[in-house]
Amino acid sequence: MNDEAVASREVQVLERIERARRRRPKLTEERVTLAHGAGGKASRTLIEAVFADAFRNPALDPLDDGATLDLGTGRLVLTTDAYVVSPLFFPGGDIGDLAVNGTVNDLAVCGARPMYLSAAFVLEEGFPIADLRRIAASMAAAAERAGVRVVTGDTKVVQRGKADGCYVTTSGVGALERPVTLGDAQVRPGDAVIVSGPIGEHGITVMIARGDLDIEADLTSDTAPLHDAVAALLDAAPVRMMRDATRGGVATVLNEVARGAGVAVRVDERAVPVRPIVSGACELLGLDPLYVACEGRFVAVVDGEHADAAVAALRRHPVSEGAAVVGTIEPDPAGMVLLNTAFGGTRIVDLLVGDPLPRIC
Repeated sequence: MNDEAVASREVQVLERIERARRRRPKLTEERVTLAHGAGGKASRTLIEAVFADAFRNPALDPLDDGATLDLGTGRLVLTTDAYVVSPLFFPGGDIGDLAVNGTVNDLAVCGARPMYLSAAFVLEEGFPIADLRRIAASMAAAAERAGVRVVTGDTKVVQRGKADGCYVTTSGVGALERPVTLGDAQVRPGDAVIVSGPIGEHGITVMIARGDLDIEADLTSDTAPLHDAVAALLDAAPVRMMRDATRGGVATVLNEVARGAGVAVRVDERAVPVRPIVSGACELLGLDPLYVACEGRFVAVVDGEHADAAVAALRRHPVSEGAAVVGTIEPDPAGMVLLNTAFGGTRIVDLLVGDPLPRIC
């Protein structure tokens, strides 16, 4: 088969994939599965086919990490998130600081200055008060580090066996003080893709803490507030969009960018920062680090001409000192994420249906 025939066949395959992606999401399952909470294709189908249809409005339609609300006298960002991580305590963090940091980060990547949080707890009968105090203290310390306050909340208790110890839901409000517009629609060919640090550490840490891996490793969760690093980036370069790489990892964020902007994202596998212990654990499990969750890392797309300045600004902050340019935005094939592999080939990085690491946040 000559080169022209191969190229033509590749185009046909990509066109079929894109046609399938453009179809209206159809929820075929009759019951919720773990895959629906994993941040991949199944999650997106559930959100679009059930919740987006029911609640459709201009603030919700972008399906960003937070909703931007124009109050006339100023703009706010509102976000909410639920946390069901297992185990509740793990090296480097727990469900308490994870909840605060996650909500702070959702506000930050929308361009807002985090200000106030709410916290709701669902507790199982018999849950140790000592553990609850530990979680509350962790949340208080995380809030102080991030410069936010927990100003309201709620508590519910369910019968023994009807929950898994403790679930936490947090909501947050932040002020949009910069005249910036962020989102997938701002992304254009020639832009650079940046990851703020080594990926996959939170997901692998939680797996090891569960005892799912028969290994010992000097590894801790990357959970951390990102608002200062994000502010430095916004001051250093024209930023198109940002998103924290939680469930589904960096790969899911890049697919959302490619589809939302109608562009191609090309990633250099050798440029993606991954610690050896994470890559080793992923090899044992048959995982791709690009899909493993982070809780203190974000993906940013910036003007390509300012990529070096953006990375330099991020590297001045401890939480993003490992920042790197990992790819570029190209016009075609629209809606696709392509990975230039370490072996010299190219492969498509698609959304996973589910998540091989459930309940990591």
